[in-house]
Formats: sequence, C-alpha cells, structure tokens
Amino acid sequence: MPNNDKSLKARLLREAKRSLRNSYSPYSRIKVGSALMTTNGRIYSGCNVENASYGGTICAERTAVCSAVANGAVGNNKKIRAILIVTNQQKIWPPCGLCRQVLAEFSTPQTRVYCMNASGQTLETTFAEIFPNAFDQTKFTRTRRV
Repeated sequence: MPNNDKSLKARLLREAKRSLRNSYSPYSRIKVGSALMTTNGRIYSGCNVENASYGGTICAERTAVCSAVANGAVGNNKKIRAILIVTNQQKIWPPCGLCRQVLAEFSTPQTRVYCMNASGQTLETTFAEIFPNAFDQTKFTRTRRV
C-alpha cells in the first residue's frame, strides 16, 4: 500500500473512532463509526443511530454521507475519495446493502473502502469490488417530454 494510503487510512480511522464513541446503540449494543474523505480532501464522520422502531435506525456510513451532503462536499460531481467503517465487534462489517446504494450515489468505482473490526483487522477494497454493477447515475436516463 502506498504511503499516502496509510496516511489517509490513519486520518479516517482517527475520525471514525471518535464517532464510534458517540454511537447511539442501546438496543443492539453494536457500535459503528465511519469517516469519509471527499475528493477535495474534507473529512466527514458519522455513527450509527438506533431507534426503538428499528426501521428508523441509520447506519454510520449514511450519517457521514448525509453530513457531507449537508455541507456541500459531495453531489454535483463532487465525490467520495475513501470511506472507513469501524465497529466494536470482532467480525469485520462491510456496508449493508442500503448503505452501498447510498454510497453509489456519491462514489466512483475507485473509491477506497476500509472496513475494520475492534481488533484492527481490516478489509481494504474498492467500491466497485463491494458493489459491482451498482445502480447509479449511469443507469438513470431521463425521458424527454414531447
């Protein structure tokens, strides 16, 4: 791994761990933190926020994405360069299906994805590898009114 990847991963891990401490997970006790870096170098983090109505729960990845969108850092051709997800569990937890779909909106196939467990074991991959044939902007065609 090139040295700049190590530096990127370390910066994202620091922010993801900070968010992990803020996880609101009274039901599952599973804490997840995430941090992403946009192509312009800004970092946004998030944690999972559970809800008694479990469908109201939001994952750490989507929290980070929403923060980046709210701050104008992604969208309109601004993309996610890399994302790191860390959990308090011994298994490595990659993004769930819903998170992958949301990430598809703001990622490129080359977006780096780092998934880390509580022991520091890491899965390092690209967005295209964890979500091949994603339904994204390239699949969407607008119909013209005549």
